[in-house]
Amino acid sequence: MATSQNAGKQAAARAALEYVTPGKVLGVGTGSTVNFLVDELATRRIPIIGAVSSSNESTQRLEAAGIPVLDLNDVGEIETYIDGADETNPRRQLIKGGGAALTREKIIAAVARRFVCIADDSKLVGVLGAFPLPVEVIPMARAYVARQLVRLGGRPVWREKVVTDNGNHILDVHDLRITDPVALEAAINQIVGVVTSGLFAARPADLVILGGPTGIRTF
Repeated sequence: MATSQNAGKQAAARAALEYVTPGKVLGVGTGSTVNFLVDELATRRIPIIGAVSSSNESTQRLEAAGIPVLDLNDVGEIETYIDGADETNPRRQLIKGGGAALTREKIIAAVARRFVCIADDSKLVGVLGAFPLPVEVIPMARAYVARQLVRLGGRPVWREKVVTDNGNHILDVHDLRITDPVALEAAINQIVGVVTSGLFAARPADLVILGGPTGIRTF
């Protein structure tokens, strides 16, 4: 199964190169599928200005590939942002944050003109929520936020020994069946102490590229 998923991730990453514009800034996400993307960028040598990275991990990989990493504050605009997902529904609404980079990912997605999601086809679901929803929280607010998430119907679990690149904690919210992702995203973001949630629904992906045994699917 892992071999098949990796093949799907690599195929999706390769297909996403079509949306990398020469002479522009590229936003780069975090995770195993994005690692394939960086490897493909290193091989193809598409002449981009540089990349804005969503995590220290991706920054290191980009720099090792010889791709300049830019500070978002120094960039006027990002033409395309490419990132993976832990789940996507047919409306291109996502759960992200398995790699604990959700806040920076959401910031870059907000700035980018086009958001391309790449994944293997096992990530496509009818209803979001089987994958626990990550929520980044200020450490002192972790217990309070957890109680509020219980009121919203979830079962939050602290991802112990994980500290985000921003110095915060992650609560993974289990037992959700997210039928209205936009409303739930807004409700979680209103909780004091929440930095952001891993729901990418108010700003979904513009394009999802899925790789699988039958080839590439896009929607």
